Amino acid sequence: MKNNHRFFTAVLVVTTIAVFTSCSKNDNTLYLFNWTYYTPDSVIKKFEQEYNCRVIVDSYDSNEMMFAKLVAGGDGYDITVPSQDYTSIMIKLDMLREIDHTQFENKRYINPSVLEKTLFDPDMRYSVPYYMGAAGISVNKQRLHDYPRDWSIFADPRIKGHASMMDDMREVFGDALAFQGHSINTTDDDELRAAADLINNVWKPNLVKFDAEGFGKSFALGDFWVCQGYAEVVYGEVPEERQADMIDFFIPETGGPMYIDSMVILKNARHYDLAMKFINFIHRPEIYAEFLDTFRFPSYVNTEAAQYLTTTPMYRAEEMDGCELKLDLGEDLQKYNALWQHIRFSAH
Repeated sequence: MKNNHRFFTAVLVVTTIAVFTSCSKNDNTLYLFNWTYYTPDSVIKKFEQEYNCRVIVDSYDSNEMMFAKLVAGGDGYDITVPSQDYTSIMIKLDMLREIDHTQFENKRYINPSVLEKTLFDPDMRYSVPYYMGAAGISVNKQRLHDYPRDWSIFADPRIKGHASMMDDMREVFGDALAFQGHSINTTDDDELRAAADLINNVWKPNLVKFDAEGFGKSFALGDFWVCQGYAEVVYGEVPEERQADMIDFFIPETGGPMYIDSMVILKNARHYDLAMKFINFIHRPEIYAEFLDTFRFPSYVNTEAAQYLTTTPMYRAEEMDGCELKLDLGEDLQKYNALWQHIRFSAH
């Protein structure tokens, strides 16, 4: 989900489940399965030093990839970090262990406003919010001027051949649905068809491609002028001294999809107590601020972290006010899948 190539922990790619299953239950090693470039190396090192342990991080770039690996038998992990729709699915499928609140003293720092949005687990019985954010639009303001600061920018013929949107069905559909005044979780056939028509016939002709991760590099090189996606992907590729003059990142007032990624402990976790220590450690305010500083994220999930921030966030938390959480749509997700496959593979 989230890219920054200069700051984050190196990812150990574990290629076989045997690597995990061969480990002793008492080897004092925590196995973390997290989004690519979403785990600050400095935070991992501090946790390892404080608890005299090792943390091995494996990564994924989509909820679908994470879920598929776990369902296929990848049960050597202790913690993973699904977004809200997959957290809900994993709770329903009994894939998670309960959070031990007696070992989670830092729960007092979790913003109640965030928990109000986590209807799938408002009492943190199975999950603890890690970060709440949203994708938006990055514009190269040196190449494009006098542009609308909303999703209609993708209809601007000036950006043809210099734009991308994420290779993420729910994100792109969510943008179109929100722009048309509908819920990003709608299952109404007419609303979905109208959104698909907007994407396929108006936005897609201006796009170079749908790209979930590499668009930051193309933006930094000046090839892409407008990108829909996560701010950190672009900021992570553009040198800091060029960012202010080059990047205009915004979340349109009409809203779009937002996410709450949560830390969960897997049912077969071999290092439960160490996993609880990690969750509690992350929400120590000064540690959580270090996580936010690494990504230049705004402070919202943890109520006390803001006072420890040393960087200026890439966007304000208030910009997400018009956004909506993606929910588990069950079998109705197939409606999106069918339309998305047509969009992705139809020619213009």
